[in-house]
Amino acid sequence: MARSSDRDEQGTPRETGTHEITVSGGGGEELGTPATRSVGGPVPESGDTAEPPRSGAGTVNLSDPKAMRALAHPLRIAVLGELRVRGPQSVGMLCDLLDEAPGSISYHVGKLAQFGFVEEAPELARDRRERWWKASHTHTSWSPADDLKDPERLLASGALRRTIAQRYAQTFDQYLTAEPAMDPDWVAAATTGDSFLHLTLEQMRELQDELNDLVARWEDKAAPGAQDGTETVTLIYQLFRRPE
Repeated sequence: MARSSDRDEQGTPRETGTHEITVSGGGGEELGTPATRSVGGPVPESGDTAEPPRSGAGTVNLSDPKAMRALAHPLRIAVLGELRVRGPQSVGMLCDLLDEAPGSISYHVGKLAQFGFVEEAPELARDRRERWWKASHTHTSWSPADDLKDPERLLASGALRRTIAQRYAQTFDQYLTAEPAMDPDWVAAATTGDSFLHLTLEQMRELQDELNDLVARWEDKAAPGAQDGTETVTLIYQLFRRPE
């Protein structure tokens, strides 16, 4: 077990019965996604027709392997994360944030739009040449247990989850690089850790529910613009049975 904190607290990354991600993740990965629309994106590649995801209350539920594969790209995960955290952005702003060429950003944003993860925000453009985009949902979720029933979906889900795991690692590495220049109070408030627990299946499900409820409560409490003095904070937790 390991813990890094100036206080007696334990941090954990997040994964549940459905997979949920809010990348900048019942158990699921959460990423923001809209109802499928093809807005200004490239012509779909052969076989890449977008099946409208099921959505509700800001969350899109993925079951289409094509949509999973489309999202399983590091730059697309990064673009979607920026749009969810920062709000609508122009192509030029995304280029500056991610240090990518306009052609690359436009292509990948188009792919996200094709599968309903982002949509255009023309009301923000100052002229016809400027293109703005926004995330269509705050979270994306899917069920790894359901993926086990479909070999194609299982492969697509695995690729997406690995891409997200790499993004988590990259984000933490960026934090470690920036940490020496941060206010010491913010560094003291950070925490990382792990713990080995001996649980029954029922206890693990109970813990999953508690973690989901905890994060949902803080998402409501820490809404953007709720109060002065806030900074963007990344919360990642994980809960899984150790492989034998």
